[in-house]
Amino acid sequence: MSAKPLRWLHGEVKTPPVGLAARRELGMLLRDVQDGVLLSLPQSRPMPGIGKWCHELRVTDENKTWRLIYRLEPDAIVILDVFEKKTNKTPLQVINACKRRLSLYDGSKP
Repeated sequence: MSAKPLRWLHGEVKTPPVGLAARRELGMLLRDVQDGVLLSLPQSRPMPGIGKWCHELRVTDENKTWRLIYRLEPDAIVILDVFEKKTNKTPLQVINACKRRLSLYDGSKP
């Protein structure tokens, strides 16, 4: 079984602003997801408010908290957003943007 490819719809994991340790941790977690590992808290949690099979990776970087929203597809891992989380709730703006990206992505598939 080969690793599923990543399809980036929005965002990137780059230093800066993401610190090197957090970038490495996100990379390792994404590799696990690509290899079919089903992650759970504290590294990942479901995001059903965005859509079926959507999750967020959770990484702390020194004094910042980063989130990477993704959806599990049969043939790929679709990255919807990467952002610094500053409050307890995921911002509505992020949720709506992810839903919009998924709608466009799903509409573009044959």
